[in-house]
Order: sequence, then structure tokens, then C-alpha cells
Amino acid sequence: MKGGLKIIEETKVESAERAPKKILVSTLLLLKPRIILSVAFTGIAGMVLANKGFPSSYIIIFGIVSLLLSAAGAAILNNILDKQIDVLMKRLGRRVEALKIVGERTALFIALLFIIVSLFISFYFLNFANGVLIVAALLSYTFLYTLYLKRSSPYGTIPGGLPGALPVLIGYSAVKPNLGIDGIILFLIMILWQPPHFWALAQKYKNDYQNAGVPVMPVALGTKYTNIFMLLYSLSLFPLSLSLWFLGYCSSLYAIVAIIVGIYFEYVMIRSVLTNSSYGKAFGVSILYILVLMASLIIDVSLGSANTVLQCTEISRPLKTIP
Repeated sequence: MKGGLKIIEETKVESAERAPKKILVSTLLLLKPRIILSVAFTGIAGMVLANKGFPSSYIIIFGIVSLLLSAAGAAILNNILDKQIDVLMKRLGRRVEALKIVGERTALFIALLFIIVSLFISFYFLNFANGVLIVAALLSYTFLYTLYLKRSSPYGTIPGGLPGALPVLIGYSAVKPNLGIDGIILFLIMILWQPPHFWALAQKYKNDYQNAGVPVMPVALGTKYTNIFMLLYSLSLFPLSLSLWFLGYCSSLYAIVAIIVGIYFEYVMIRSVLTNSSYGKAFGVSILYILVLMASLIIDVSLGSANTVLQCTEISRPLKTIP
């Protein structure tokens, strides 16, 4: 009798754990919402740069929906593929629990559904180049980085930055399939930004990665060696970010913001490296840096486009005849 009651109680607990609301919340957690929203934001920056202003609502809606769905699908796949690693890392405990609540099969179904819909939108409503770039981002993140580079090399973060940098090109290609110099520069900014951003996180959670057996640079090569790479990459970002202004793709407004936020970013990174501390702050500031940089780019290019339209309107306005 007691055994029967125990089974009933356990069933009730399991049912409560898989309540619809809890499943929904857990699914959202598996999507890594903060990451996919930042992916969408960088995609918008690529669109605005390619169009020299905000593109049509058609491009924005289909471009962003496709990008969000592909990023969400990839995030869920990452949770599934990394489940044996994540369970050994304290900071990812909620994510591990979320996968248990949703169920691995359900999560896989959602991920594949998101990816299929994303690719359909991209190839059918946008263009071939956009679809190919989304496929490249999915494959490089899921297979190249998650299954191979992350688990095998302390330098995996460097080529592993490719899928994180591709969203700017995905956004760019939604407007202009033929890549320009401005798009390449924006892509390179993301390529250089990601390693120090991740290394700061890896420094903070070094023990977590060590316990999970992930050979990130701080674990495999040490803190000092990682600090050197953090410094080199973060310092190289500053002149590259200003090249958009130097080559005439942005105005002085962007340059001023890039200089101010760039100096603050470099200060925090250098201080963190020299003191072997505050890696959490360095990680947070790196996010602030890239978001402000992209926001200033969007605003600057959009204002430039608005001014051009205004000037053209003034020029085309007929002159009043003198009575």
C-alpha cells in the first residue's frame, strides 16, 4: 500500500515538473534568449550597413525571423549535444534541468522545426546567398565548434568565432547578396571581438571548464598565456572599428562613440589582464561594447541616409520665380 502511494506521489511530482507553464519556461531557457537577441541585433546592423539605412519592412521581418529561428534552433541543438559537459558545470545547472523538463526528443523536434522554417524563409523569401550563410553558421556552430573544436583544442575559440560573426553577413546578404568591403569589416570586428569576450568568461569559470574536461585556453595553457591573447585581440579591435569611419562608411558620430566605448573596453580588459581579476566585469563590458558599437553604427548610417534623402528633396524642389 505504501509502495503504491509512493508511486502515485512520484507520478504527481513528475507531472508537476512537466506542467505546460514549466515546459514553456524551460524551452525559452534552452533558446538562450539573450544570445539570440544579440544575434538579431548584429544582423540588423548588417542590414542597415548594406542598405545605407533601414531596409524595407519585408526584408527586416523575413530577415530577422529567419535569423532568430536559425539561432534558436542551433542553441537548442547545442544544449542537446553538450548535455554531458553541461551537467558537470555549476553555472549551467538551470539549462541541464530545463532539458530534462522539456525532454530531449521534444527539444530536438523544436530545434529541427525552427531550422527548417528558417531555411525555407531564407531561400524562398530572401535569396540564395542568405540561405547559404545560414547553413554555414549552423554547420560551423553545431559540428565544427560544438562537436570538435570546443572539445579538442585550446585554440578552438578562434575559428569557433566564425558562426558568431556570420549573423552580420547574414543580415547584410538579406539586403545585398554581393558582399562589400563594409560588410567584410563588420564581419572582422565580430571575429576579433568574440575570443576576448569568451576568454574572459573562461577565466572566470576556469574551474567549471576544468571539471567538465573542456580544454579552453585558461585550463590548457594557463591564465597568463590567455591574458596575452585577450590583450592582443582586444587592442586590435580599436583600429579596426574605426576603419569604417576612415573609409567613409560612417560619419564622425560613429567614430566618436567607437572611440569612447573602445577606450573604456580597452581599459577594463587591460586592468583585468594586469590584475588577474574582474574577469566577470570584463565579460560584461565586452557585451556592452559590441552592443553600443552596433547601435551607434545603426543610428549613424540611418541618420546619414535620412540626411541624404532630405538633401535630395531640397535639390529637387522647384525654385520660386521672382515676381
